[in-house]
Amino acid sequence: MTVVSQDNKEEAVTVTHLLQDAADLEPADQECSERVVINISGLRFETQLKTLSRFPATLLGDPRKRTRFFDPMRNEYFFDRNRPSFDAILYYYQSGGRLRRPVGVPVDIFMEEIKFYELGEEVMELFKDDEGLPREEERPLPTNEFQRQLWLLFEYPESSGPARTIAIVSVMVILISIIIFCLETLPEFREVSPEPEKCANGSADSKAPSPFTDPFFMVETLCIVWFSFEFTMRFLSCPSKAAFFKNIMNLIDVVAIAPYFITLGLDLAEHEGSSQQAASLAILRVIRLVRVFRIFKLSRHSKGLQILGQTLHASLRELGLLIFFLLIGVILFSSSVYFAEVEDPETVFSSIPDAFWWAVVTMTTVGYGDMYPSTIGGKVVGSLCAIAGVLTIALPVPVIVSNFNYFYHRENEEEENVQYIHVTCGQPEQQLSFGETDSTKSNQSISKTESYQGSDDLEILTHPNATQSETYTGKLTEVLQCWHTGAPVLCCVENFCRRPLVEPVCIASKPSNSSPPSSSSFLPTASSCTCMLND
Repeated sequence: MTVVSQDNKEEAVTVTHLLQDAADLEPADQECSERVVINISGLRFETQLKTLSRFPATLLGDPRKRTRFFDPMRNEYFFDRNRPSFDAILYYYQSGGRLRRPVGVPVDIFMEEIKFYELGEEVMELFKDDEGLPREEERPLPTNEFQRQLWLLFEYPESSGPARTIAIVSVMVILISIIIFCLETLPEFREVSPEPEKCANGSADSKAPSPFTDPFFMVETLCIVWFSFEFTMRFLSCPSKAAFFKNIMNLIDVVAIAPYFITLGLDLAEHEGSSQQAASLAILRVIRLVRVFRIFKLSRHSKGLQILGQTLHASLRELGLLIFFLLIGVILFSSSVYFAEVEDPETVFSSIPDAFWWAVVTMTTVGYGDMYPSTIGGKVVGSLCAIAGVLTIALPVPVIVSNFNYFYHRENEEEENVQYIHVTCGQPEQQLSFGETDSTKSNQSISKTESYQGSDDLEILTHPNATQSETYTGKLTEVLQCWHTGAPVLCCVENFCRRPLVEPVCIASKPSNSSPPSSSSFLPTASSCTCMLND
């Protein structure tokens, strides 16, 4: 036989009405003076409702949004969140929109708090600007479905398996092209032009071998065919043609392809005799040198090279200072060593410009040894030059290293998709991505004061011989999820009450169908959990 105390029944009904009408407990005529208590992981803050109502779209500013965190037993709102961050969050409401991160709070944790309290995307962007964080780069996709598939296939290797395969093929072709560029300069593969033969009329006839039969040329042609195909596909499928050519990676592709066609045109013109051979060879050497820039095509598929490029771009000011300091040192020490060695007839420093090379290799601590001072004064100048070079180079380097570490860790944070499993009573409940701040999921995982709204469907399972003095009045500290007759049950444990339980009293929902409802519908609070003790 089940007996329910009349006082307990009235208390449960009262709590239910309090939870359902919590949003209506703040009449407009009292908002100006009514105070509200906010408990952040045990640290209590007190402010006025009119302060929170300055931003009604936020979590704290919207009465209905913050209702689920209300604890009617203590008449306060409870949030199991980062305590130092809330000082800045509350000051945001008090100051009318000024947000400053506390010194001891990491940036990523404070950004999670901004998302949780729903301060808005505009506030998040302003905070990133204040912290010097780069804005997230928007990557538009083509509107046409076929173009979108091509763009993802050639531009984003991580989008699919075929895209990853194309990226691997592209890297292999780049490596083959670079290897061919190096091997064709070996003496055993280098072609020697034959001596010109004298004709009957006295003119010289030279039969140079055709470059179109060269194996290196054929392999180079195959590589260029792939580069051209890849570049054309990306250009045809890109969402914006203007933005396509503003991308430095696409300009590198053009530089990698163009020398082949220029060289091909010069070779054809040379065989037809329409250009001077000496001029053609000089131009060819310069153009073939440009082919070495194909190695930068690897940066499209290498995060390390991209980080290096971002670091150099962010450190242009420091690099400029480094070059400026070196220039001052070179002029200073080259002049000093010249005048220190001018009396020595066997000196190698015949002029100040001749000493520039010595000053550069000495300040950079390279020291080739092709030029060196021989007098005592010159050696003293050389010693000072080496010491000054070490100090000059060492000063800007930490800033450059710091920039590299910043971009490196930021890239790793973007790539990592850290997941955690919320466990209740030893059962994995749900996988969430790191940094996810959805309020429902967050409260399901860590909030302890969320009020259950569906009290109409509750039935209180009591135990015989229960009295009012034995009902729960303690602090809610733990939630256990157990299973009883196929339906999830939220049970009170013994530290809910003032003394140990013999049998816990549970709050459960009436099963409406065969499939158990989601666990988010059974979030207990201090107001919705009643403990009955067995005599």
